Amino acid sequence: MSGVFDGLLCEIGQVGPMAQAGRVVEVARGALRVTGLSRAAALGDRVMVQSRHRAVGGEILRIAEAEVIVLPDEAPEGLAIGDTVELRGSTGIAPHDGWIGRVVDPFGRPLDGRPLFRGPVERALRAHPPPAAQRRAMGDRLSTGVAVFDTLLPLVRGQRIGLFAGSGVGKSSLLAAFARGVQADIVVIALIGERGRELRDFTERVLGPEGMARSVVVAATSDQSPLIRRRCAWAAMAVAEHFRDQGLQVLLLADSITRFAEAHREVALAAGEEGNLRGYPPSTAHTIMALAERAGPGRQDAGDITAVFTVLVAGSDMEEPVADILRGVLDGHVVMDRRIAERGRYPAIDLLRSVSRSLPGCAAPDENALIARARAHLATWDRAELMIQAGLYARGSDAAVDAAIRVWPALDAFLAEPAHDGIAGSFARLVACLSSG
Repeated sequence: MSGVFDGLLCEIGQVGPMAQAGRVVEVARGALRVTGLSRAAALGDRVMVQSRHRAVGGEILRIAEAEVIVLPDEAPEGLAIGDTVELRGSTGIAPHDGWIGRVVDPFGRPLDGRPLFRGPVERALRAHPPPAAQRRAMGDRLSTGVAVFDTLLPLVRGQRIGLFAGSGVGKSSLLAAFARGVQADIVVIALIGERGRELRDFTERVLGPEGMARSVVVAATSDQSPLIRRRCAWAAMAVAEHFRDQGLQVLLLADSITRFAEAHREVALAAGEEGNLRGYPPSTAHTIMALAERAGPGRQDAGDITAVFTVLVAGSDMEEPVADILRGVLDGHVVMDRRIAERGRYPAIDLLRSVSRSLPGCAAPDENALIARARAHLATWDRAELMIQAGLYARGSDAAVDAAIRVWPALDAFLAEPAHDGIAGSFARLVACLSSG
């Protein structure tokens, strides 16, 4: 019977015999001033505010000699001076193998209406990455189920890539294709600041039973406080680390790092930081980089976390702060273009602006030659497209342009193809596209 009651025992173990308490002395601008906890609290500790009408969670942002500043999880309406504030201490998340196929919130509570036990070990939300000197190199190329990623933009085990896209260009559909098709044991999906109506649509229709069967979805909707939205990314990473430490290959899909950074900005400004990087506080860069570093190859005895981080870029501005910070620490970036989506080609990837830093090492010499040829044709077409569409180009004027004109329709169609026949089959079809002229 060993293990039958583990989940129940873990829940009982969370009940403490006593709790430290303080009092609210000021409610202002969304933050609370609380006395009586300065000697017992630590930065980042969780609290529970008990008012006459409701209980509201919160987090300690600043500690002074006589008081602490608390940012509540909800709007402070109804809270009053004298309300009791109970110190809950540092609360992480305790993932469990039984979470696979489930939708949870950033505290590990079920969002699908069914009971859910916590695991036996609580993990820190802001854990350190594996020691740099003990991490493996990136591993073998992964089959993704998408032809362009099986060939021209390869994804390898333990790689971290960024998916840079505006809204409405097919980002969610591409993430769902990864969740269903990428070679991995477990998929962990962080939906950070998503619209509430889209959660069920994403899990039931976009992701579907096939994707959910091996996935854990951690979700925080856009109406929730910045504390909870920021916690969503950390909680999903902790869940991914739980499975990685069992030796499993984990795919982490985080949508989106922009909303994570925006949530951090709200919290940091409330804690007293100044916004000096287009409105973002100085700690934003470290917070994003620390999250990204936790993904990637594990130690020799562990698995890996292959990660896809999405970034919302307005007007394809790759120089905006979040995009610029993240691009510098990843192993590749994929740019999705609204103009490509508007002409009906999905995934709307701008290949010429996208890079996989696993190349050329993950491909054979003949495969690298094919990739170079395909990129050269696309670059030539891009350079001459305006003249061609305007009827100003005369065939025979440039052999490279003539070749690009011949192969472009087949090559453009190839970029939208699924890869039901694996990596070898995708390369065979790429050869056929390049030979079509």
